[in-house]
Amino acid sequence: MDKLETYIRKAYLESSRGERKGDKWEEVETIKNYILNSKKVAIATNNINKFRIIKDTLIEKVYKDRDVDIFKVDIPTEVADLTRLPALSKGLIAVDTTDAHLVIARGRLGVPGSGSILLIMDGKGRILSGSISPPSVIHKRSIEDTVREELLEALRRIGI
Repeated sequence: MDKLETYIRKAYLESSRGERKGDKWEEVETIKNYILNSKKVAIATNNINKFRIIKDTLIEKVYKDRDVDIFKVDIPTEVADLTRLPALSKGLIAVDTTDAHLVIARGRLGVPGSGSILLIMDGKGRILSGSISPPSVIHKRSIEDTVREELLEALRRIGI
């Protein structure tokens, strides 16, 4: 069992006994290290522009001096949009169809008009971090700025 699984198991047991009192620094550090040490990163989108923004931001802020395979997974957005949480569905499709250590998925939060969410997931589909944005008709920013800021916020949440 690796370090992430050890902390997850420990937290589950603490919760089941009513002893869990919140996140611990070593848990956050474990998530951070998992992301930093991932060698294969799948970006769950069929949008080349979103892929480029996420890949460029990852190279600039996370993997600048590391040999990491960052690749696009073509996912028909229409399929994921039929689910209750489209971004999560995109991520799970990438988990199920690749051998990536890390998956980044971005899409609609829920029903049309609910805004967007970017999720960072491990290779088993567990959410490590994320970030949400309001509907584009409210924030009125470009898709490039919004996707980049969502990714940076998700990374900041765990200390990267």
